[in-house]
Amino acid sequence: MAKTSVRTPIFIDTNVLVSSTIATAPFHAKALTLVQGYLRKKTQLWISRQVLREYVTVLTRPQVFANPIPINTVIAQVNFLQKRFQIADDTAQVTEKLMLLIQKIPIGGKQVHDANIVATMQTYDIKQLLTNNVADFNRFAQFITIIPL
Repeated sequence: MAKTSVRTPIFIDTNVLVSSTIATAPFHAKALTLVQGYLRKKTQLWISRQVLREYVTVLTRPQVFANPIPINTVIAQVNFLQKRFQIADDTAQVTEKLMLLIQKIPIGGKQVHDANIVATMQTYDIKQLLTNNVADFNRFAQFITIIPL
């Protein structure tokens, strides 16, 4: 695992957020332990509006590890997450950084979502990403430090 500083903010990818909050999700114990450990160390943990939308998407459709969660429960969970983590908003600057990234790194389709996370991180000066999808973010390793789950 990458060494991180208490003062160095970390961006939490959707898959880690899901794993840390859903007991039947893959890697639940590991994700929960990591997130709780960072919070105990007072590490600034960030998610974005995009991650919240993706979180709602995952929780409201059938998964191998869970049935769809009732919408009132999902809403309550999102409200809780908004209080627990720093929230990065999608801004014009994020879009600007995204356009620069897709000019530098050949991507398309669903990969744009990952690039948008990196653009959001750049906009908010967040250098580290905690994710279980390391392969998806390796193409951005020149811009961010990937912390594998």
